[in-house]
Amino acid sequence: MTAAHTPENGGPARDYVDVADEHLRGTYEEPMSLREYVDAAFERPSIAAHAAKYLLDAIESMGTRTVLEEGETRERYRFFDDPANDGEHAVLGNTDVLNSFVDDLRTIATERGKSEKIVWFNGPTATGKSELKRCLVNGLRAYSKTDAGRRYTVEWNVAAGSDTRGLSYGGETTGTEREDDWYESPVQAHPLSVFPRDVREELLTALNDAADGHVPVAVDQALDPFSREAYDLLEERYRRNGTQELFSAVTDPAHLRVKNYVVDVGSGIGILHSEDDGTPKERLVGSWMPGMLRELDSRGRKNPQAFSYDGVLSQGNGLLTIVEDASQHADLLQKLLNVPDEGRVKLDKGIGMDVDSQLLIISNPDLDAELDKYADRNDHDPLKALKRRLDKHEFRYLTTVALEAELIRRELTDETSVWDVEDESELRERVRAPLAVDVRSGPGEIQRRELAPHAVAAAAMYSVLTRLDGEDVPSGYDLLDKAKLFDVGYLEEEGDRTGIDEFAFERENEGSHGIPVTFTRDVVAELLQGTTDRWHPELAVERVVLPDDVLDAMIEGLHDAPVFSRAERAEYEGRASMAREYVRERQESDVLAALLADHSVERETVAEYVEHVYAWDGDEQVETERGPVDPDPLRMKLFEIESLGRFDEDDYLGTAPTENVKQFRREKIIAALNRYAWQNRDEGFAVDDVDLSEIPIIQSVLDAHGWDDVRRRYEDFDPAQWTDPPANTETARLKAKTIDGLVDSGYTEASAELTSRAVMREVRERWD
Repeated sequence: MTAAHTPENGGPARDYVDVADEHLRGTYEEPMSLREYVDAAFERPSIAAHAAKYLLDAIESMGTRTVLEEGETRERYRFFDDPANDGEHAVLGNTDVLNSFVDDLRTIATERGKSEKIVWFNGPTATGKSELKRCLVNGLRAYSKTDAGRRYTVEWNVAAGSDTRGLSYGGETTGTEREDDWYESPVQAHPLSVFPRDVREELLTALNDAADGHVPVAVDQALDPFSREAYDLLEERYRRNGTQELFSAVTDPAHLRVKNYVVDVGSGIGILHSEDDGTPKERLVGSWMPGMLRELDSRGRKNPQAFSYDGVLSQGNGLLTIVEDASQHADLLQKLLNVPDEGRVKLDKGIGMDVDSQLLIISNPDLDAELDKYADRNDHDPLKALKRRLDKHEFRYLTTVALEAELIRRELTDETSVWDVEDESELRERVRAPLAVDVRSGPGEIQRRELAPHAVAAAAMYSVLTRLDGEDVPSGYDLLDKAKLFDVGYLEEEGDRTGIDEFAFERENEGSHGIPVTFTRDVVAELLQGTTDRWHPELAVERVVLPDDVLDAMIEGLHDAPVFSRAERAEYEGRASMAREYVRERQESDVLAALLADHSVERETVAEYVEHVYAWDGDEQVETERGPVDPDPLRMKLFEIESLGRFDEDDYLGTAPTENVKQFRREKIIAALNRYAWQNRDEGFAVDDVDLSEIPIIQSVLDAHGWDDVRRRYEDFDPAQWTDPPANTETARLKAKTIDGLVDSGYTEASAELTSRAVMREVRERWD
């Protein structure tokens, strides 16, 4: 006997065979009789769901979450985050498209319409269509392992209690009663399809009456040909024996049992890949095996036992059929025309098969071109019937910076978890965050290289800028403003927020073209692996990539990538300056926050100022521990001059505010408080209850730092000396403090040095 592996004897700490057993425990059930299955269905109607209902149930079972996408708040189904696989194949963005797909499923499942439609996902490369396919497989597989998502089919034994030759499809026959005599329906036949149609209809009516579900179960399919062959053989045998209860005899547990199975590719999910070939019938349902016909006699006709049920519809029967790279199977699409509404295909002239499968095709835009080949023939277009059957859902490139940054990080690393974050400040931190990547620099030699803070954000913003339509940007704004609106839903100018709803963006062409994430991934990966001419050897730092390095490489790569036309290169290159502007704003903000960290305002001081201003405007008093007092004009003045930096002595007559100060207080402070009070009117409102972080306008005013603040506080500071400041100077002291502050906020010492240098180069040009 082998000793158990333990940490003491060098083995693993866990018995992984037991772990695997535990993982599979509960996934499978013992087979049950047909009667037991019917009883179970009345207890849990979901286990009897037809294809569209099952797919809908699986998607809805994982709930929803709120996301900010393209500047709008949307409800997103968590199913598409691939939670069953830790997010590895999550579909990022395209939430409206996915929600539209679910709405269509609901319509199909409830048989209110669209039953004749083939769902079509179309879009450029690298927009998440392949991830959708993998996400569907992962999600359906996981759902089928739950109690609510159990999936069942039937298996037959015609040899039981008889010396009659056994049933098979593609294998040796046997006449011995044993487990090998049981043959599962090769196309996942629904257990209720065993019942005669009129009995089944009555059963379903009772089942749906007993269920509370909003989508009734519908099973219209007859038994598959293989199962029908078994049923007929058993029925004939018992009829010849004079058995009165034929159905009970045929479906006796000795001959028929209901078996649960885990949904996967080939078992409830059929996927037709671009490289699959064969005749249309072979690709759809499978093929006859001529060598078997001599051995399996079926009353003078082709025997469905001698059929390979490996076509995409056979594998996807009962749930989902996917045709990926559909333009490679354009000849096949017309053969699918009547499948959705008729629910039937032919194995041969004499043998047909009912199918219950949700058809879904995936393609790049080249299928559009294929379908439009004869568009100029109008009513004589031979593809018109097919086009009418297709229900198109258009995938687009991401146009939200946060989502694109998340996608870039996933492409460059092993990160798979989805950013389920609603807090805006936390989301911005994730977009801003640096990224450390290990690269192989030689045999057995690994070096760590760093994408500095904002480097991923720079690539994401530039990609988004190339995907946005500039035609509907109103006067006074530019494409960068539009990108910011799509990212956070508003623009902020001097403490005022303008929401995206105030802009009439058409959105029709957003994300239909632009730089794909695969291009960005390859450029950045090459940059990380690349030569030293992009690094900064003067610092003996050869492993830090700055945002400008990324943008330079992307622009350079435009001219080498064959995927872009000459016009696209010119258009995209012209938008890089806006991405640089975006990054510089954020780098400056980081440096200023670190440089002025000692001068941040205490929240108590801020709250006190807000309370005094509110009382000043309402000609009221402020409640204090000593009792009510008049608002203090000196306290308000000092806060506005020293903390806010908005005014100086000339803006006051002693302590009395001039008109521009009054206007500031009413428009920037009081108006925001009043809006907050209105929004929280049902909860009651008092100034001392206000969480200032809940009033973004006030928060932005108070958090703002500028170079004027630096100039006012540090008269001897000289940004021209930043690279190598003289010892014992104010510039040297401030630089050390700033580097420390940047490191505390997530920079490495090297990236802090390089980023602050880049910022100071810009600042010194306008300092004087």
